[in-house]
Amino acid sequence: MTKRKMYVRMITASLIRRRSRMLVALLAIAIGATILSGLVTIYYDVPRQMGAQFRNYGANMILTAPEGSFRREEMEAGLAIVTPADLVGATPFRYETVRIHEQPVMAAGTDMESVKKTSPYWLIDGEWPEKNEEILIGENIAENLNLKLGTTVTLNFTPENTAETLLDNTLDFTVKGILSTGGSEEDYVYIPMEDLEALTGISGEIDVAEVSISSTADGLNNYMEQINTQIPSVHARLVKRVTASETTVLSKLQALVLLVTVVVLALTMICVATTMTAVVTERRREIGLRKAIGASDASILQEFMGEGMLLGGFGGILGSGLGFAFAQFVSVHVFSSTITLRPLLVPITILVSIVITGIACLLPIKSATKVDPALVLKGE
Repeated sequence: MTKRKMYVRMITASLIRRRSRMLVALLAIAIGATILSGLVTIYYDVPRQMGAQFRNYGANMILTAPEGSFRREEMEAGLAIVTPADLVGATPFRYETVRIHEQPVMAAGTDMESVKKTSPYWLIDGEWPEKNEEILIGENIAENLNLKLGTTVTLNFTPENTAETLLDNTLDFTVKGILSTGGSEEDYVYIPMEDLEALTGISGEIDVAEVSISSTADGLNNYMEQINTQIPSVHARLVKRVTASETTVLSKLQALVLLVTVVVLALTMICVATTMTAVVTERRREIGLRKAIGASDASILQEFMGEGMLLGGFGGILGSGLGFAFAQFVSVHVFSSTITLRPLLVPITILVSIVITGIACLLPIKSATKVDPALVLKGE
Protein backbone atom coordinates (compact mmCIF):
# COMPACT_ATOMS: atom_id res chain seq x y z
CA MET A 1 0.00 0.00 0.00
CA THR A 2 1.40 3.35 -1.01
CA LYS A 3 1.94 6.17 1.44
CA ARG A 4 -0.78 8.28 -0.20
CA LYS A 5 -3.37 5.51 -0.03
CA MET A 6 -2.48 4.85 3.59
CA TYR A 7 -2.91 8.55 4.37
CA VAL A 8 -6.33 8.72 2.66
CA ARG A 9 -7.51 5.55 4.42
CA MET A 10 -6.33 6.91 7.77
CA ILE A 11 -8.18 10.22 7.58
CA THR A 12 -11.37 8.66 6.12
CA ALA A 13 -11.39 6.04 8.89
CA SER A 14 -10.96 8.80 11.46
CA LEU A 15 -13.91 10.71 10.01
CA ILE A 16 -16.10 7.60 9.97
CA ARG A 17 -15.31 6.75 13.60
CA ARG A 18 -16.50 10.21 14.68
CA ARG A 19 -19.51 10.43 12.41
CA SER A 20 -21.69 12.53 14.70
CA ARG A 21 -19.11 15.28 15.31
CA MET A 22 -17.93 15.34 11.72
CA LEU A 23 -21.51 15.46 10.46
CA VAL A 24 -22.02 18.64 12.48
CA ALA A 25 -18.87 20.16 10.98
CA LEU A 26 -19.86 19.03 7.46
CA LEU A 27 -23.33 20.52 7.92
CA ALA A 28 -21.84 23.84 9.07
CA ILE A 29 -19.48 23.93 6.07
CA ALA A 30 -22.27 23.01 3.67
CA ILE A 31 -24.53 25.75 5.04
CA GLY A 32 -21.72 28.28 4.79
CA ALA A 33 -20.95 27.17 1.22
CA THR A 34 -24.64 27.31 0.34
CA ILE A 35 -24.96 30.88 1.57
CA LEU A 36 -21.68 31.83 -0.11
CA SER A 37 -22.63 30.31 -3.47
CA GLY A 38 -26.24 31.56 -3.33
CA LEU A 39 -25.52 35.11 -2.22
CA VAL A 40 -22.59 35.58 -4.62
CA THR A 41 -24.83 34.37 -7.46
CA ILE A 42 -27.49 36.83 -6.36
CA TYR A 43 -24.85 39.55 -5.93
CA TYR A 44 -23.80 39.32 -9.56
CA ASP A 45 -27.34 38.82 -10.84
CA VAL A 46 -28.94 41.61 -8.77
CA PRO A 47 -28.03 44.44 -11.20
CA ARG A 48 -29.86 42.66 -14.02
CA GLN A 49 -32.83 41.76 -11.84
CA MET A 50 -33.12 45.20 -10.27
CA GLY A 51 -32.59 46.85 -13.65
CA ALA A 52 -35.53 44.90 -15.03
CA GLN A 53 -37.66 45.99 -12.06
CA PHE A 54 -36.65 49.65 -12.44
CA ARG A 55 -37.57 49.58 -16.13
CA ASN A 56 -41.19 49.36 -14.91
CA TYR A 57 -40.81 52.95 -13.66
CA GLY A 58 -40.12 54.34 -17.10
CA ALA A 59 -37.27 55.32 -19.39
CA ASN A 60 -33.86 56.21 -18.00
CA MET A 61 -32.55 58.20 -20.97
CA ILE A 62 -34.03 61.06 -23.01
CA LEU A 63 -33.02 62.03 -26.53
CA THR A 64 -33.71 65.59 -27.66
CA ALA A 65 -32.32 68.03 -30.21
CA PRO A 66 -30.04 70.92 -29.18
CA GLU A 67 -32.51 73.15 -31.01
CA GLY A 68 -35.95 72.30 -32.38
CA SER A 69 -36.56 68.72 -33.50
CA PHE A 70 -34.50 65.94 -35.02
CA ARG A 71 -35.09 63.24 -37.61
CA ARG A 72 -36.10 59.66 -36.93
CA GLU A 73 -32.98 58.48 -38.76
CA GLU A 74 -30.86 60.39 -36.24
CA MET A 75 -32.68 58.69 -33.36
CA GLU A 76 -32.02 55.28 -34.92
CA ALA A 77 -28.35 56.18 -35.40
CA GLY A 78 -28.11 57.02 -31.69
CA LEU A 79 -29.86 53.80 -30.70
CA ALA A 80 -27.46 51.80 -32.87
CA ILE A 81 -24.72 52.71 -30.38
CA VAL A 82 -26.54 50.84 -27.60
CA THR A 83 -25.88 47.12 -27.39
CA PRO A 84 -29.06 45.34 -28.61
CA ALA A 85 -29.15 43.14 -25.49
CA ASP A 86 -29.22 46.28 -23.28
CA LEU A 87 -31.91 48.13 -25.24
CA VAL A 88 -35.33 47.51 -23.69
CA GLY A 89 -37.21 49.97 -25.89
CA ALA A 90 -37.23 53.43 -27.45
CA THR A 91 -40.31 55.56 -28.02
CA PRO A 92 -40.38 58.66 -30.27
CA PHE A 93 -42.75 61.54 -29.47
CA ARG A 94 -43.80 64.52 -31.53
CA TYR A 95 -46.07 67.18 -30.05
CA GLU A 96 -48.53 69.41 -31.86
CA THR A 97 -51.45 71.57 -30.73
CA VAL A 98 -54.75 70.37 -32.17
CA ARG A 99 -58.40 71.14 -31.51
CA ILE A 100 -61.13 68.84 -30.21
CA HIS A 101 -64.61 70.37 -30.02
CA GLU A 102 -62.82 73.66 -30.81
CA GLN A 103 -60.81 73.29 -27.60
CA PRO A 104 -57.01 73.35 -27.95
CA VAL A 105 -55.28 70.22 -26.66
CA MET A 106 -51.76 68.84 -26.98
CA ALA A 107 -51.51 65.79 -29.22
CA ALA A 108 -48.54 63.44 -29.06
CA GLY A 109 -47.73 61.29 -32.03
CA THR A 110 -45.96 58.11 -30.99
CA ASP A 111 -45.51 54.37 -31.49
CA MET A 112 -47.98 52.62 -29.21
CA GLU A 113 -46.09 49.32 -29.15
CA SER A 114 -42.89 51.08 -28.09
CA VAL A 115 -44.73 52.95 -25.32
CA LYS A 116 -45.65 49.62 -23.75
CA LYS A 117 -41.93 48.87 -23.33
CA THR A 118 -40.72 52.26 -22.10
CA SER A 119 -43.76 53.19 -19.97
CA PRO A 120 -45.19 49.95 -18.57
CA TYR A 121 -46.61 51.87 -15.61
CA TRP A 122 -49.32 53.50 -17.78
CA LEU A 123 -52.79 52.39 -16.68
CA ILE A 124 -55.28 52.09 -19.51
CA ASP A 125 -59.04 52.03 -19.07
CA GLY A 126 -60.15 50.26 -22.22
CA GLU A 127 -57.61 49.10 -24.81
CA TRP A 128 -54.37 50.27 -26.37
CA PRO A 129 -54.79 51.73 -29.87
CA GLU A 130 -53.68 49.05 -32.32
CA LYS A 131 -54.14 50.76 -35.69
CA ASN A 132 -54.41 54.14 -37.34
CA GLU A 133 -57.30 56.49 -36.48
CA GLU A 134 -57.50 55.12 -32.92
CA ILE A 135 -56.70 57.45 -30.03
CA LEU A 136 -55.63 57.26 -26.39
CA ILE A 137 -57.05 60.10 -24.27
CA GLY A 138 -55.51 61.40 -21.04
CA GLU A 139 -57.90 61.21 -18.09
CA ASN A 140 -57.95 64.99 -17.55
CA ILE A 141 -58.77 65.62 -21.22
CA ALA A 142 -61.48 62.95 -21.16
CA GLU A 143 -63.12 64.57 -18.11
CA ASN A 144 -62.89 68.14 -19.42
CA LEU A 145 -64.30 67.28 -22.86
CA ASN A 146 -66.67 64.55 -21.64
CA LEU A 147 -65.14 61.89 -23.90
CA LYS A 148 -66.08 58.24 -23.43
CA LEU A 149 -64.69 54.96 -24.67
CA GLY A 150 -65.83 54.08 -28.16
CA THR A 151 -66.88 57.61 -29.14
CA THR A 152 -65.60 59.29 -32.29
CA VAL A 153 -63.68 62.56 -32.02
CA THR A 154 -62.44 64.91 -34.72
CA LEU A 155 -58.95 66.41 -34.51
CA ASN A 156 -58.35 69.68 -36.33
CA PHE A 157 -54.90 71.04 -37.09
CA THR A 158 -54.19 74.49 -38.51
CA PRO A 159 -50.80 74.73 -40.26
CA GLU A 160 -48.69 77.74 -39.35
CA ASN A 161 -47.86 78.36 -43.00
CA THR A 162 -50.53 77.39 -45.51
CA ALA A 163 -48.93 75.74 -48.51
CA GLU A 164 -50.14 75.93 -52.09
CA THR A 165 -51.22 72.31 -51.88
CA LEU A 166 -54.29 71.88 -49.72
CA LEU A 167 -53.62 69.84 -46.58
CA ASP A 168 -56.08 67.46 -45.01
CA ASN A 169 -55.99 68.93 -41.52
CA THR A 170 -58.99 67.05 -40.13
CA LEU A 171 -59.04 63.40 -39.03
CA ASP A 172 -61.62 61.34 -37.16
CA PHE A 173 -60.49 59.01 -34.35
CA THR A 174 -62.13 56.35 -32.20
CA VAL A 175 -61.41 56.57 -28.46
CA LYS A 176 -59.93 53.18 -27.57
CA GLY A 177 -58.52 53.92 -24.12
CA ILE A 178 -58.30 56.49 -21.34
CA LEU A 179 -54.87 56.97 -19.78
CA SER A 180 -54.33 57.33 -16.02
CA THR A 181 -50.83 57.87 -14.60
CA GLY A 182 -51.29 60.52 -11.91
CA GLY A 183 -48.88 62.73 -13.84
CA SER A 184 -48.72 65.19 -16.74
CA GLU A 185 -49.41 62.39 -19.25
CA GLU A 186 -53.11 62.77 -18.43
CA ASP A 187 -53.11 66.19 -20.14
CA TYR A 188 -52.30 64.78 -23.60
CA VAL A 189 -53.97 62.78 -26.31
CA TYR A 190 -51.88 60.08 -27.98
CA ILE A 191 -52.26 59.06 -31.61
CA PRO A 192 -50.14 56.95 -33.98
CA MET A 193 -47.21 58.88 -35.44
CA GLU A 194 -48.46 58.19 -38.98
CA ASP A 195 -51.77 59.93 -38.22
CA LEU A 196 -50.04 63.00 -36.77
CA GLU A 197 -47.81 63.20 -39.85
CA ALA A 198 -50.87 62.94 -42.10
CA LEU A 199 -52.63 65.61 -40.06
CA THR A 200 -49.73 68.07 -40.18
CA GLY A 201 -48.23 67.16 -43.54
CA ILE A 202 -44.74 66.86 -41.99
CA SER A 203 -43.08 63.46 -41.65
CA GLY A 204 -39.98 62.07 -39.98
CA GLU A 205 -39.59 64.74 -37.29
CA ILE A 206 -39.29 63.91 -33.56
CA ASP A 207 -39.33 66.26 -30.59
CA VAL A 208 -38.15 63.79 -27.97
CA ALA A 209 -37.42 60.07 -27.63
CA GLU A 210 -37.67 58.12 -24.38
CA VAL A 211 -35.16 55.28 -24.18
CA SER A 212 -35.13 52.43 -21.68
CA ILE A 213 -31.72 50.76 -21.28
CA SER A 214 -30.87 47.87 -18.97
CA SER A 215 -27.36 48.75 -17.80
CA THR A 216 -25.36 49.99 -14.84
CA ALA A 217 -24.91 53.69 -14.05
CA ASP A 218 -21.44 53.60 -15.61
CA GLY A 219 -22.82 51.86 -18.69
CA LEU A 220 -25.57 54.47 -19.06
CA ASN A 221 -23.07 57.32 -18.77
CA ASN A 222 -20.88 55.66 -21.38
CA TYR A 223 -23.81 55.32 -23.81
CA MET A 224 -24.81 58.94 -23.19
CA GLU A 225 -21.31 60.24 -23.92
CA GLN A 226 -21.00 58.16 -27.09
CA ILE A 227 -24.34 59.37 -28.45
CA ASN A 228 -23.53 63.02 -27.69
CA THR A 229 -20.11 62.67 -29.32
CA GLN A 230 -21.05 60.68 -32.41
CA ILE A 231 -24.49 62.19 -33.15
CA PRO A 232 -24.14 66.00 -32.77
CA SER A 233 -27.75 66.63 -33.82
CA VAL A 234 -29.05 64.55 -30.88
CA HIS A 235 -28.57 65.38 -27.19
CA ALA A 236 -28.78 62.45 -24.75
CA ARG A 237 -29.33 62.96 -21.04
CA LEU A 238 -30.14 60.60 -18.20
CA VAL A 239 -33.32 60.65 -16.13
CA LYS A 240 -31.63 61.33 -12.79
CA ARG A 241 -34.50 60.32 -10.54
CA VAL A 242 -34.51 56.82 -12.06
CA THR A 243 -30.76 56.21 -12.46
CA ALA A 244 -29.85 57.71 -9.07
CA SER A 245 -32.48 55.63 -7.25
CA GLU A 246 -31.38 52.48 -9.07
CA THR A 247 -27.72 53.06 -8.22
CA THR A 248 -28.50 53.75 -4.55
CA VAL A 249 -30.68 50.67 -4.12
CA LEU A 250 -28.20 48.41 -5.92
CA SER A 251 -25.21 49.59 -3.91
CA LYS A 252 -27.02 49.12 -0.59
CA LEU A 253 -28.39 45.72 -1.57
CA GLN A 254 -25.00 44.48 -2.74
CA ALA A 255 -23.38 45.76 0.46
CA LEU A 256 -25.99 43.87 2.50
CA VAL A 257 -25.34 40.67 0.53
CA LEU A 258 -21.58 40.95 1.15
CA LEU A 259 -22.09 41.64 4.85
CA VAL A 260 -24.35 38.62 5.30
CA THR A 261 -21.85 36.44 3.40
CA VAL A 262 -18.97 37.52 5.63
CA VAL A 263 -21.00 36.95 8.81
CA VAL A 264 -22.09 33.46 7.69
CA LEU A 265 -18.51 32.48 6.79
CA ALA A 266 -17.30 33.72 10.18
CA LEU A 267 -19.96 31.64 11.94
CA THR A 268 -18.95 28.64 9.82
CA MET A 269 -15.34 29.05 10.94
CA ILE A 270 -16.39 29.22 14.60
CA CYS A 271 -18.52 26.08 14.30
CA VAL A 272 -15.75 24.11 12.54
CA ALA A 273 -13.13 25.34 15.02
CA THR A 274 -15.33 24.29 17.95
CA THR A 275 -15.92 20.85 16.47
CA MET A 276 -12.23 20.27 15.73
CA THR A 277 -11.31 21.41 19.25
CA ALA A 278 -13.67 18.79 20.65
CA VAL A 279 -12.14 16.16 18.35
CA VAL A 280 -8.60 17.06 19.44
CA THR A 281 -9.60 16.89 23.11
CA GLU A 282 -11.24 13.51 22.55
CA ARG A 283 -8.12 12.15 20.82
CA ARG A 284 -5.51 13.43 23.31
CA ARG A 285 -4.56 9.88 24.43
CA GLU A 286 -4.22 8.77 20.80
CA ILE A 287 -2.05 11.82 20.00
CA GLY A 288 0.08 11.22 23.10
CA LEU A 289 0.59 7.56 22.17
CA ARG A 290 1.60 8.45 18.59
CA LYS A 291 4.06 11.04 19.81
CA ALA A 292 5.48 8.56 22.33
CA ILE A 293 6.31 6.05 19.57
CA GLY A 294 7.98 8.73 17.44
CA ALA A 295 5.26 10.53 15.43
CA SER A 296 6.32 14.04 14.47
CA ASP A 297 4.26 17.18 14.98
CA ALA A 298 4.16 17.63 11.20
CA SER A 299 2.54 14.20 10.66
CA ILE A 300 -0.11 14.89 13.31
CA LEU A 301 -0.79 18.32 11.85
CA GLN A 302 -1.00 16.82 8.36
CA GLU A 303 -3.54 14.22 9.46
CA PHE A 304 -5.88 16.68 11.18
CA MET A 305 -5.53 19.21 8.34
CA GLY A 306 -6.35 16.47 5.84
CA GLU A 307 -9.53 15.63 7.74
CA GLY A 308 -10.56 19.28 7.83
CA MET A 309 -9.85 19.91 4.15
CA LEU A 310 -11.67 16.74 3.13
CA LEU A 311 -14.70 17.98 5.04
CA GLY A 312 -14.28 21.39 3.40
CA GLY A 313 -14.21 19.83 -0.07
CA PHE A 314 -17.33 17.73 0.53
CA GLY A 315 -19.12 20.69 2.11
CA GLY A 316 -18.15 22.93 -0.82
CA ILE A 317 -19.48 20.44 -3.37
CA LEU A 318 -22.74 20.07 -1.46
CA GLY A 319 -23.04 23.82 -0.93
CA SER A 320 -22.47 24.64 -4.61
CA GLY A 321 -25.58 22.73 -5.66
CA LEU A 322 -27.70 23.90 -2.73
CA GLY A 323 -26.46 27.48 -3.24
CA PHE A 324 -27.74 27.61 -6.81
CA ALA A 325 -31.09 26.19 -5.68
CA PHE A 326 -31.21 28.83 -2.92
CA ALA A 327 -30.38 31.65 -5.37
CA GLN A 328 -32.99 30.36 -7.83
CA PHE A 329 -35.63 30.27 -5.08
CA VAL A 330 -34.85 33.85 -3.99
CA SER A 331 -34.78 35.13 -7.57
CA VAL A 332 -38.12 33.55 -8.50
CA HIS A 333 -39.96 34.65 -5.35
CA VAL A 334 -38.43 38.13 -5.04
CA PHE A 335 -37.79 39.20 -8.64
CA SER A 336 -40.14 36.78 -10.47
CA SER A 337 -37.26 35.81 -12.74
CA THR A 338 -34.88 32.88 -13.09
CA ILE A 339 -31.09 33.03 -12.98
CA THR A 340 -28.42 31.14 -14.88
CA LEU A 341 -25.78 28.89 -13.36
CA ARG A 342 -22.27 30.35 -13.24
CA PRO A 343 -19.96 27.32 -13.70
CA LEU A 344 -16.92 29.23 -12.44
CA LEU A 345 -18.62 29.71 -9.08
CA VAL A 346 -18.54 25.95 -8.34
CA PRO A 347 -14.72 25.57 -8.06
CA ILE A 348 -14.50 28.95 -6.32
CA THR A 349 -17.04 27.82 -3.69
CA ILE A 350 -15.18 24.54 -3.13
CA LEU A 351 -11.83 26.33 -2.86
CA VAL A 352 -13.17 28.93 -0.41
CA SER A 353 -14.78 26.17 1.69
CA ILE A 354 -11.46 24.32 1.89
CA VAL A 355 -9.57 27.51 2.79
CA ILE A 356 -12.12 28.54 5.43
CA THR A 357 -12.06 25.05 6.94
CA GLY A 358 -8.25 25.03 6.94
CA ILE A 359 -8.09 28.37 8.74
CA ALA A 360 -10.68 27.20 11.27
CA CYS A 361 -8.62 24.05 11.98
CA LEU A 362 -5.33 25.84 12.58
CA LEU A 363 -5.85 26.72 16.26
CA PRO A 364 -7.23 23.31 17.39
CA ILE A 365 -4.52 21.47 15.43
CA LYS A 366 -1.82 23.66 16.93
CA SER A 367 -3.02 22.65 20.39
CA ALA A 368 -2.77 18.99 19.34
CA THR A 369 0.95 19.31 18.69
CA LYS A 370 1.47 20.61 22.24
CA VAL A 371 0.18 17.45 23.89
CA ASP A 372 2.76 16.03 26.34
CA PRO A 373 2.87 12.23 25.83
CA ALA A 374 4.12 11.51 29.35
CA LEU A 375 1.29 13.41 31.03
CA VAL A 376 -1.41 12.05 28.76
CA LEU A 377 -0.31 8.42 29.10
CA LYS A 378 -0.28 8.80 32.89
CA GLY A 379 -3.93 9.92 32.64
CA GLU A 380 -3.33 13.55 33.60
